Amino acid sequence: MKPAFTPPSFSPANPDFKTDLEKILRGQHFMKHIGFQLERVEAGIAEGYIMLGTKHLQQHGYLHGGVSATVCDLVMGFAAWSLIPKGYGVVTADLKVDYHYPGLGNKLLGRGRVVKTGNMLHFCEAELWLDEGPVVVRATSIMCTVVKPLK
Repeated sequence: MKPAFTPPSFSPANPDFKTDLEKILRGQHFMKHIGFQLERVEAGIAEGYIMLGTKHLQQHGYLHGGVSATVCDLVMGFAAWSLIPKGYGVVTADLKVDYHYPGLGNKLLGRGRVVKTGNMLHFCEAELWLDEGPVVVRATSIMCTVVKPLK
């Protein structure tokens, strides 16, 4: 039997990434619009949440799939961003979202992590859950490093 998969540990290419994060967050207008709160960013990991309101729901009262996809994109993007050199950014090159259960709850929590990183491409995954319930959404992405100065 194969041993369980142990995720890799990463070191940030930019030792000042936590300080630089404040500058990056000022430009995250859509994140602010939906009320996403970034709680944790470590090397290769990001976590955050949204307190759900009616603007986050679709016509049947469930969490809107677009909100779920956005939160997955955010936590995976920040996880990848934590590993790139100073003065660069990341953009989403590919995003796949799997919806496991209808979303009902008050607080949407998300965790993203980098599975494998390279010079340009970063393979990531995310999980979302509501309140203390099971994982309702899983996603994978490929994030691409881009040259983008900090604002």
